[in-house]
Amino acid sequence: MTLPPNLLKALDWTVETIQFCKKHFGFIFSLGLIAAVGRAIQLKAFGPISPLSHGLLEIVVESARILIFLYALGLTNIGAGAKRLMQIVFNKQSRKQNWQLAIQKLRTKWGALLVNLIAFSVIALLFNKLIDHIAYETCLYITLKARDLISDQSSEWAIILFFKNISVIPFTLIFNALFCLWLVNRLPRPVVTN
Repeated sequence: MTLPPNLLKALDWTVETIQFCKKHFGFIFSLGLIAAVGRAIQLKAFGPISPLSHGLLEIVVESARILIFLYALGLTNIGAGAKRLMQIVFNKQSRKQNWQLAIQKLRTKWGALLVNLIAFSVIALLFNKLIDHIAYETCLYITLKARDLISDQSSEWAIILFFKNISVIPFTLIFNALFCLWLVNRLPRPVVTN
């Protein structure tokens, strides 16, 4: 199935998000896995933990997420992503220029914005439906508990948030980072249509 060229061009930011995830899957998945394991431990998947451990794990989880966002914002360079973010926050000239570009883009490409948000919502909904199905409609949770692979004190949320941290959360972070680039006309490459 091929999409009409105009729709494909309008979906450039969503298409780029999917391509970015596909091309850099290993790195993104690794950071997502770190966040997923940290969150599962916080949710007592392996038994109770101390408040200090919970706090330290929160730092690990959020750091992994920030690194995913900066990795995408810097187009695979975390340092470049951090630099872009710092320019927005601290450089008044850069911030003003970026706001002007963003406002102009939103005025002229509001239809593309809407199409991309709808596409993202459908993708996120499918991810979440699949995760809910795995958590509530399969025997995974019961099997993990029966085999003592997760603690009796954990709930389905340990599984749900584990899968969300390796799928929909990284996808959302990358989508948001590329949205920032889309707003200021800095997506890595336009979608080529013939």
